Amino acid sequence: MGCFFSKKSKRKSEKDDRTPTTTTVETTTGNAVPLGNNSDEAPKQYSWDKREKVDPKDYMLTKLKDMTVGRLPGKLNGQQFVIQECENCNIYVFDHAATITIDDCVNCRVFLGPVKGSVFFRDCKDIKCVVACQQFRTRDCKKMDVFLCCSTQPIIESSTGMKFGCFQYYYPELGFHFKDAGLSIFNNNWSNIHDFTPVSGENNWSLLPEASAVLDFIPAPDSESEFKSVRISSDASRSIVPLTKGGRRKDSDESCLFVFFAGEYTTANARKMIDEATAKGFVLIQTKEVSMRPEDVKRVFQNSADDLVEWITKGPVIALELSGDGVVEACKKIANDIFSGTKVFVSDNKNTSSRDVDNFFNFADMQMGL
Repeated sequence: MGCFFSKKSKRKSEKDDRTPTTTTVETTTGNAVPLGNNSDEAPKQYSWDKREKVDPKDYMLTKLKDMTVGRLPGKLNGQQFVIQECENCNIYVFDHAATITIDDCVNCRVFLGPVKGSVFFRDCKDIKCVVACQQFRTRDCKKMDVFLCCSTQPIIESSTGMKFGCFQYYYPELGFHFKDAGLSIFNNNWSNIHDFTPVSGENNWSLLPEASAVLDFIPAPDSESEFKSVRISSDASRSIVPLTKGGRRKDSDESCLFVFFAGEYTTANARKMIDEATAKGFVLIQTKEVSMRPEDVKRVFQNSADDLVEWITKGPVIALELSGDGVVEACKKIANDIFSGTKVFVSDNKNTSSRDVDNFFNFADMQMGL
């Protein structure tokens, strides 16, 4: 039991084989003027004539070496992007995109802003990158260090020496780019890797050391580059995506489920809760943002469901798993002291809190197809 605080295709007309005749109309002066031949008539304008011409080169980086390159905010605006055959480059894509493919690159440092669809690395070697996307996949890659935010399960195929850490990054437009890409900062499966081609007795991937700092892998843009105006931060406390422990071993057996129900400040409240709990020494294990139906509420929250059903109609819920000795009582106190006017669910006691965590996150993983 938990506690809660308040698309007719247009048929073409058939035409005969007669030579078309010109239709005329009598004017007031008796002169016949052929219709459609008035030189004063403006030419027709079609929507496709008004489209801005797209230069494919604006959406590609190809065969570059020893350069700092990329795109500034507002340059992609959700288009597809291609990076290929680059060597020893620093690449910064400070914008959101539809999909990004990276082929045949060697010894590059890469930052990719939020990607609505997939990020696909192929035949790459010695890459260090920060990536946020819906789907992440590699094929025939070697030695990659990836700071990742991925809504679905990341997949590696015929790849070796892959190391993963939690996404840590900030620049002023990044939050908007996440929204434009349709990504939730709370849905991050960075450590839940699926190796499509495992080799018996070998491990093709591992997790980066927990204290790994992004700037030690992907440096900030040089002060002389065109990206110097982008105010970035790799400080974990400022990261748009909450820093989670993921699949690493927990230091404590006690966990607490803390759920925020939809409201005007749900995201801000969840971030504040994370700050409050981590400041007290507790660890954020995982987060999820999902929609629920009444039957989901009853299955997940059980005895506390009746008072929560009406709240899931207002939008998705945001759930946090926090861990540490004494975390349940500490979370209940924080809920009472800071979120008394907000609808939340908090595990009631440490004996049932693990069940709360399992019930919610198992449901969330099934809901998201994980």
